[in-house]
Amino acid sequence: MLLTSFWRSVAYCLHPRVIALSLLPLALMVAGALALGYWFWDRAVDAVLGWLQTWSLVEFVLGWLDSVGLGALRAVVAPLLVLVLVTPLIVLLALLLVAFFMTPAMVDLVAQRRFPDLQRRRGGGLLGSVGWSLWSTGLALLLLGISLPFWLIPPLVLVLPPLIWGWLTYRVFAYDALAEHASVDERRTLMARHRVPLLAMGVIAGLISAAPSVLWASGAMFIALAPLLVPLAIWIYALVFAFASLWYAHYLLQALDELRRETAASPTSPGPPDPAVAAAPAVPADRIVDVEARPLPAPPAS
Repeated sequence: MLLTSFWRSVAYCLHPRVIALSLLPLALMVAGALALGYWFWDRAVDAVLGWLQTWSLVEFVLGWLDSVGLGALRAVVAPLLVLVLVTPLIVLLALLLVAFFMTPAMVDLVAQRRFPDLQRRRGGGLLGSVGWSLWSTGLALLLLGISLPFWLIPPLVLVLPPLIWGWLTYRVFAYDALAEHASVDERRTLMARHRVPLLAMGVIAGLISAAPSVLWASGAMFIALAPLLVPLAIWIYALVFAFASLWYAHYLLQALDELRRETAASPTSPGPPDPAVAAAPAVPADRIVDVEARPLPAPPAS
């Protein structure tokens, strides 16, 4: 079921409706990035450059670059660090925008095409989704802040961020995939039963989301191409999280359908009442006769 839902999600990413939906987060994020860049880019680069100049080791490395003819990289270090620091916020914003503006429509698309008869029990609404997403985001930011010192250890910088983004992706998209169709008890049952594969799906999506960071960082390396590379990287972020949302929708709606089939087939589950029995008139208590208490009729005379 994990692999089937994966390939279905890849195919659904090519659906015109999904591509059109991804343009709204792209427009919002590009507008926000341009506004923040216009007002704060120069100040942020100057602040980072001033902070770097206070470190003797950094000055030694920059001086060595000048001596070997790579002094042009001095102008790239500060913008690159600013982009590295901003990248977690860009990823977080992309995830939340996809969850709010794309996930409900994509879950509805999956349900219409694959599970048209699946009953909608509405165990979570818009306010519940917003509250759940904000609470999970706050915890993820706390984990990011706590784990920042460990990012200096080379192996951990490749492990900790995908784990944190994977956990947040699992929390947000799993809830939204079941909010419309599952009841509260069904959602808790499915999230507990499928916790390991759901978390693995989130970690894989977190690893895939590292790919746009290459384009995002290239905007600092090739300043002339930044107006093209940065929006392209933002759009890829939106598509990656749209794929993750579709993956959770395919997986969890199928798991919900199987859970309801198991519940319906269980012998301990009470079935619906017989309409004929329910419609039969009640017998008054004084008309009820104990058959065993009746005397047996006398045998006929020979």
